[in-house]
Amino acid sequence: MPAIDRFTGPLAAAWPGVGATLLEQVLEPAEKSLPVPPAEERAVWAESRLDVPTLRRLRTRAEEDLGRPWPSLLARHYARYFRDGDRDAYEQLVFARQQRLSRASVLAAATLEPDWLDEVVDGVVLLCEQSSWCWPAHDDTRARHDAVLPTVTDPVLDLGAGEVAAQLAWIDHLLGGPLDKHAPGLRPRIRHEVDRRVLTPFTRRRDWHWLGLDGDAHNWSAWIHANVLVAALRLVDDPPRRAAIVDLVIEGLDRYVASLPVDGAVDEGYGYWWQGACRALEALDILAHASGGTLDGVPGEALRHTVAFPHRMHLGGAWYLNHADAVARPPASQAWDALYRGARRVGDQDALAHATAHRDRDAPVADEDQGLGRLLRALSHQEWINALPGTSPLPRDVWLPSTQVLLARRRHGSSAGLTLAIKGGHNGEHHNHNDVGAIVVALNGVPVLVDAGRPTYTAQTFGPDRYDIWTMQSAWHNVPHIRGTAQAPGHDYRARDVAAVIDETRAELSLDIAAAYPRTDVHHWRRNARLERESGRIVVTDTWDLAPTDSAAPTHVHLLVAGDVRLSAGRAEITARHDAGRLTLTWHPASAPGTATTRPLDDPMLVSVWGRTLTRLEIDVGATTATGTFILTVEESPTREVSSSEVPDAQER
Repeated sequence: MPAIDRFTGPLAAAWPGVGATLLEQVLEPAEKSLPVPPAEERAVWAESRLDVPTLRRLRTRAEEDLGRPWPSLLARHYARYFRDGDRDAYEQLVFARQQRLSRASVLAAATLEPDWLDEVVDGVVLLCEQSSWCWPAHDDTRARHDAVLPTVTDPVLDLGAGEVAAQLAWIDHLLGGPLDKHAPGLRPRIRHEVDRRVLTPFTRRRDWHWLGLDGDAHNWSAWIHANVLVAALRLVDDPPRRAAIVDLVIEGLDRYVASLPVDGAVDEGYGYWWQGACRALEALDILAHASGGTLDGVPGEALRHTVAFPHRMHLGGAWYLNHADAVARPPASQAWDALYRGARRVGDQDALAHATAHRDRDAPVADEDQGLGRLLRALSHQEWINALPGTSPLPRDVWLPSTQVLLARRRHGSSAGLTLAIKGGHNGEHHNHNDVGAIVVALNGVPVLVDAGRPTYTAQTFGPDRYDIWTMQSAWHNVPHIRGTAQAPGHDYRARDVAAVIDETRAELSLDIAAAYPRTDVHHWRRNARLERESGRIVVTDTWDLAPTDSAAPTHVHLLVAGDVRLSAGRAEITARHDAGRLTLTWHPASAPGTATTRPLDDPMLVSVWGRTLTRLEIDVGATTATGTFILTVEESPTREVSSSEVPDAQER
């Protein structure tokens, strides 16, 4: 591979002179390099010392595992991705296998009992004998070898491979001494497999797309580099090689950190913050420990600001603003300890409060589905274990210029009433949906005018037919459908003339979304979305200037609704789900006819968030003439009982 000049970004600026030579001098020895005590430190890992709710749940699940066959990964499962596009069947088996091993590892550390050590040994050997650690959706075996099964002589370093390598490194660190006595030969096997599948490909192949050499670093970059870091620190016994790999990791992390906008926003959406920016923060924390404090700090404004991103996207309760492929109601078991440590490191009290708002002293401190490393760090973090529950900050206004996202509520600290969110941006974002100008409205923290999010991943999700998936299309987002035309994907399809105004009386965003549509007859389509503080209502005004025509298809304003809808002339009443209350939509001109289309949901991910249906309102605004204006007003309604006769039979109640 040709030599590539070293990238210099925020990390290089903060740590001048960093390189393999310095790292060889400052890195702690392997056995001290990870910030978790090994199992021999009984003051930490004895059963009586561990967090009771966490250990109880892990033990219950782990004891259910004992005596059962381990999840079996068959060739047919792997090949399905290439045959019918299904990737989930294989991945769920992979996740189940790794989660079982994580549970057993904690029980082995807590008890040092032979049965639990045997369970760990079995799980480790199964991973070492697994043909590929790569997830089939990421494997280039078809393109490079015309195969639908893993090519074991040409391993791919992807998210899955990085996760296994780090899990084995954490097990080696936690249980190395007991495993040497219980199963001699296991640890050399771990080193061999991690080296050939992950560390050697990492150093020899420098054409991985996730390296960000073209400037397009995304969550894969931080996620994989963080896992390679853990593996290299613990499993590479040769000091010069270890230092060289860590040096490559630092450069890769530098590229990722440099790609973050200064406001800390993540265009991939809330859910991907945890696997991107959060992974970078965790890696820097590990580097600070492994270097004895030489490589300390959180370099760059973007990283310092990104710890605020989770609470800035919070709508209330379990709900978050979910642009791109993120989901509106993510799993509760996020890596809150990692956010806590990041917030503590940068001194962000609001982010700290958001993390502690999820610290229930009667619930586990972490979950195995976040990975063994995150579980071990939370279990050994006494400050997090003892943290008192906090309150989410719910900032009154959030404006992120880099992604052109505005989120506003009536007052700071409360999700009561209406919350407005609107985005500009472009249709070439990471995990993009065609949604320039889309609005989301929540009532008492629960989305009512919604972004559906994404269904279960398949081969189609990231293939050439991505935008055949309905949830990715602008026709199923809260934007206009202009003369029968939806928005198009790509960086060039974007918002123009974007302006935010935030003061004591209102928060509003104004933008021209005409360029998001592949038409030449749309001179401008200006959308203004405004939250009025005093009244609490939301007003969305669309004005347009189109080339005159006599034959154009009708133009509709689309609104995707989670809730029961009752339509009348110029008006829709919506009963929100989860007992959030009721909304009234009115529009002008009231003569614009509205219809409702019920969309049945059968994808498990979508059903878990929205139930069995969503409803799309289609308001015909005409737009065959050169100019026009459409005004939508959203107001909270007094709650009243809705009789069954008022709810269409097709709607889910």
